[in-house]
Amino acid sequence: MRNRRSWFAAPLSVLCVAAVVGCGSSSSTSSSSSSSSAAASSTTSSAASSSSSIPSVAANPAVVALVPAAVKSKGTLTVAADASYAPNEFIGPDGHTVVGMDADLSNALAQVMGLKANIVNATFDTIIPGLQSGKYDVGASSFTDTKAREKVVDFVTYFEAGTSFFTKSSGGTTVTGLADLCGKTVSVESGTTEETDAQGQSTKCVKGGKAKVNVLVFPTQTAANLALTSGRAQLSMADSPVASYQVKQSNGQFKLVGQTYGTAPYGLALPKTLGLSKAVLGAVEALMKDGTYSAILTKWGIQSGAISKPAINGATS
Repeated sequence: MRNRRSWFAAPLSVLCVAAVVGCGSSSSTSSSSSSSSAAASSTTSSAASSSSSIPSVAANPAVVALVPAAVKSKGTLTVAADASYAPNEFIGPDGHTVVGMDADLSNALAQVMGLKANIVNATFDTIIPGLQSGKYDVGASSFTDTKAREKVVDFVTYFEAGTSFFTKSSGGTTVTGLADLCGKTVSVESGTTEETDAQGQSTKCVKGGKAKVNVLVFPTQTAANLALTSGRAQLSMADSPVASYQVKQSNGQFKLVGQTYGTAPYGLALPKTLGLSKAVLGAVEALMKDGTYSAILTKWGIQSGAISKPAINGATS
C-alpha cells in the first residue's frame, strides 16, 4: 500500500463517467500527471471547507500540552497529502481543496491539538523527503507503516488496509494474487508498496522461467488509473478502500479481481526531529473516544479498516 489516489483528480461534482473510464489515452495520461504535479505545491485545504459535515472538535488541554513549542508557536500544522486517492484524499468540488478521510482526520487532529491544519497537495514520493527537510509537519496520505519507512520517519497508526486489484469489467484480465501477474501489464503509483510488490513479483516470475511483469509506474494514482482506462495497462493496484471506491464510482465499467492481500496499518508520517508523535497519538485517541473518528469513516463510506488501538512506531519520544 502507500497512500492511494483516485481517478478523480477533478471535482466529484463534475462527474463525467466518460472522463473517468472512457476518455483516457496515453496523451491524456501524461497531461494528467503533469497537471497534478504542477498543482502539488499550491493546493491547500481549510478545516471548514474539507470537513463541512464533521462537527468542530474542541481542543484537548492534555493533548495541547504535548504539542512541541515550535509547532504551537506558529499555530498551524502543515499536512502533506497526495490528493489523487479517493476516498482517502482527493480534490473536492471547488477544484483545489483537498478532501477525504485523511483530510477530515487531519483537520480534526489539529483542532484537538489547538491548531489549524494547512493541507498541501504533494506528489506521494515527495512527502517523506519534505518531512525530513522540515517542509511539512505531518504526512497524511494513506502511508503504509513499514519498517523501511520507520528508519526515516515516525508513524502514528490509525487505520488498516490491504492491497486490491481492479480491471475493466469488459475485456479485463483475471488474477487471484501476485503470482498471477507474470506476463501482465500493471499500472502503479510511484513510491508505493504496490510498486515494490509488482516489481518484486516480476523478479520472481523471471527466476521461475515465466514472463516478467510489465510494471508501468506513474507519479500519481490518477495517472495509473488512466493507464487502465486507456488500455495501456491490463489492471491496476491500490489500497483496498481506494480500489473499492473506484469500482463503485465507475458505473459498472470496472471490477475488483483476485484477493486482497497484505493487510497492514496506515500511519500518519512525522519527522523524527519534531517531537510530534505523542501529541498526534493523543489526538487520535481523543477522536476515537468522542466518536469523531467513526463519523469520518462513515462520511466517506469506509466500512472496514478501523483500528481500536493506535500506536507510535519508529519513534524514540
